[in-house]
Amino acid sequence: MRAVKSIVIALLFGLSAVAIAQTSASKTPAEQMAATVLQQRAADATSCHWGYEEGVLLDGMVAEWHATANAADFNFIQSVVDKCIAPNGSIAGYKPGEHSLDEIEMGRAVLFLYRVTLNAKYALAAMFLHEQLGQQTRTASGGYWHKQIYPNQMWLDGAYMAEPFRAQYAATFQQPAEFDDIARQLLLMDAHMRDASSGLLRHGWDESRQMPWADKTTGLSPEVWARAMGWYAMALVDTLDWFPQDHPQRAALIDALKRTMAATLKVQDAKTGLWWQVMDRPQHNGPLMQKQPDGSIRFGKAHSDNGNFLEASASCMFTYALAKGVRMGYLPPSDQTPAQRAWDGIQRQFLTTAPDGALILHGTVKVGGLGGTPYRAGDFDYYIHEPVVDQDRKGLGAFLLAGSEIAQPFNTQPSPAKNSAAMTGLLPSSRDYRSAPPPAATQRKTALIDAWFNSQTRKNPFGQTELFHYKWDDDSINGYSLFGRALQGYGVSLVEQTTAPTSAALAHAQIYLIVSPDIPIKNPAPHYMDKPSGDAIEAWVRSGGVLLLFSNDRDNTEFEHFNTLADRFGIHFNPVLSHHVVGEDHASGEVVIPPGTGIFGAGFSAFMKDTSSITVSGPAKALVTDHGDIMIALAHVGKGTVLAVVDPWIYNEYADGRKLPQYNGFQAAADLARWAASQAKQPSF
Repeated sequence: MRAVKSIVIALLFGLSAVAIAQTSASKTPAEQMAATVLQQRAADATSCHWGYEEGVLLDGMVAEWHATANAADFNFIQSVVDKCIAPNGSIAGYKPGEHSLDEIEMGRAVLFLYRVTLNAKYALAAMFLHEQLGQQTRTASGGYWHKQIYPNQMWLDGAYMAEPFRAQYAATFQQPAEFDDIARQLLLMDAHMRDASSGLLRHGWDESRQMPWADKTTGLSPEVWARAMGWYAMALVDTLDWFPQDHPQRAALIDALKRTMAATLKVQDAKTGLWWQVMDRPQHNGPLMQKQPDGSIRFGKAHSDNGNFLEASASCMFTYALAKGVRMGYLPPSDQTPAQRAWDGIQRQFLTTAPDGALILHGTVKVGGLGGTPYRAGDFDYYIHEPVVDQDRKGLGAFLLAGSEIAQPFNTQPSPAKNSAAMTGLLPSSRDYRSAPPPAATQRKTALIDAWFNSQTRKNPFGQTELFHYKWDDDSINGYSLFGRALQGYGVSLVEQTTAPTSAALAHAQIYLIVSPDIPIKNPAPHYMDKPSGDAIEAWVRSGGVLLLFSNDRDNTEFEHFNTLADRFGIHFNPVLSHHVVGEDHASGEVVIPPGTGIFGAGFSAFMKDTSSITVSGPAKALVTDHGDIMIALAHVGKGTVLAVVDPWIYNEYADGRKLPQYNGFQAAADLARWAASQAKQPSF
C-alpha cells in the first residue's frame, strides 16, 4: 500500500527520478534541487511536520515557484501544509504553552497559500499564529523571548522565525500599527547584539545577564555563529518586502542590513567565497570535496587547524541576502560580485550529484543553540563540534532561496570568468543565460499599475475591504503579482496608482499598466478615463514612458472612455466578443505568438479567453494577428512606447503554471517584463 501511495504522490507532483536526470542539463541548480525535494519527499505523504525546519524548506519552494511557475512545486507546498491545517484553521501538533518563535515560522507558507487560494482556513490558521505572538513573553526592553524556556533571551534565529511572517500578516490583513513593533524587534538586535569592533552579531543576548553563557557586562553570547547571522540577514530582506515605503523606521532597517552585510563581507573566505561556522575564526586548510581515483567525490569538512569549518546553510543565507539586497536597491551594486562568488563556491564545495540526477547538499550544521539541557555554552568548542549533515531541510530551503534569487535576470549578467563549479564536471553552469538582462538593468525604475480606472474591491475572511483584480499585490488568480515579480527581477519597483493619474504622479514612473477599466456591474462607482488624465498620460508617453493597455471583451470592460486614451496613439479597442471559450474548448482561445515580434522570444502558443479586438491607425502597427483579429499592437509615440493587448492575458490565473501551462503564460509575462524594463526611460517632461 505504501508503494502504491508513493507512486500516486509522484504522479501528483509530476516528476520522477528519470525526469530529473533527463532535464537537469537545462535547469538551474535551484530547479534541480526543487525537483530533488519532490522526488525524495514523494513517499512522505501522511505526516504533519510542523516546525521551522519544514517552514524554511517551504520558503525555498515558494521562491522557486515564483521563479519558475512549476505547478509541482505549488502542489508540494500545499500538500505539506494541508497535512497540518484543519478546515477550521487549527494546527495539528502545535503547542501554545511553549511560546516558541520557531513554531511561528511555517506561518509564512500558510499566508502564502491564503494569498494564492483565498481559502479561509489558511487565514484562520495565520490569525491563530498572530495571536500567539501577542502572548509571547518579552524582555524588559520589549524584545521577544526566543522560547518560554529561555527567559529574557533574544536569539538572532527569532528574527527570521517571527518578523517576516508578522510583516506579511500586517500587510495582508491591514494591521499598519504592527510595523512599529516589527521594526522594534529587529532594531533591538541591531543595537544590542552587534559586536562593536567587528560589526558582526552574536547569536544570543540575555538582557538579564543571568545565563552562564552571557557576558556579565553586555549579556552577549561568546561567539559569532554564522547561521544565526544568516537568519538575521534574511529576516531583514524578507521583512522589507512588506514594510510600508513611508514608515519612519524603514530606513533604519535598511541601514541595519547594510551594516550586517558589510561586516559579513569582511569575513568572507577569500579562497572559497564561503563563510565559516564561527565566522571570525578562519585558518583555511584543505578542500571539502576531493575526487577519488575511481572518479567518485568524497565530501568532508574543510576545516582550519583550530577545528573551524565552512558551513553550507549560512553561506546560502548570505548569498540570498546579498543578491536580493542589491536587486531591491538596499545594498550597493558592488555586493553582487561577492554574492556570485559565494554561489559558485556553494556549488563547488557543497554539492554532489546522485546517479539518478538528484542533487545532494552537504555541509549544513544540524543545530545550534544556547543553554538548555544538555547545556550548550555557545563557545567556540561547542559550535565546531555540532554534527554536520546532508540534505538538511534548513540548508535545502536556504539553497533554494539563494538559487532562485541568483537566477533573477538582474543577477545573471555574464562574467568573463568561467564558472568553477561547471569546470569540475559536477554541475551545469550556475549562470542562467536564458533570460539575459535588458540594457541598463541596474538602473532603478518604477512600474505603476492602475488602481483608479479599475478599482474593484472584495471582502477578506475578516470582513476587511481590499482592492483586487489586476493588482501587483494580489497573489490570487485575479492578480498580476507574477508579472510584477518578473519586473522586480530586473530591479523594477512596483507601485499601485490609487488616484487619477497626473503629471506629478507619473513623473516618478517609467512603466504604467492599465487593465480592463471598470463598468458598473463590476464596480458601482467606476472612474472613467477623462481628458485631464488622458492629457497627462499622453504627455508622459511622449516624454519616454512605456504604457501598457490591456482591454477585455465587450461584457467585462469599458470601451468608450478608455478609447479616448487609446485613440491618441492610433489604437482602438473594438467592443466585440472574440476568441470565446465555452467550457473546456481551450483551443478557441489559442493564439500563436509568432517569432520576430521583438518582445516574445522565439514564439509560442498563448491563451486569450474572451477578448476584444484592435483597429490600428497612424503610428500603431499590428504585432500579433489571429484569425483576422489584431490581438497585440505597438505604437511608438514621441520618445515613448504603447503596447496594447485585447485581453488581461498574463494575470496569475494563466501565468502561475497551475492552469493550462502549455500556453506559456509565465514565459509571456517574463518576456514582457524584460521588454518593458529594456524600453523604460526616465521621462523628461
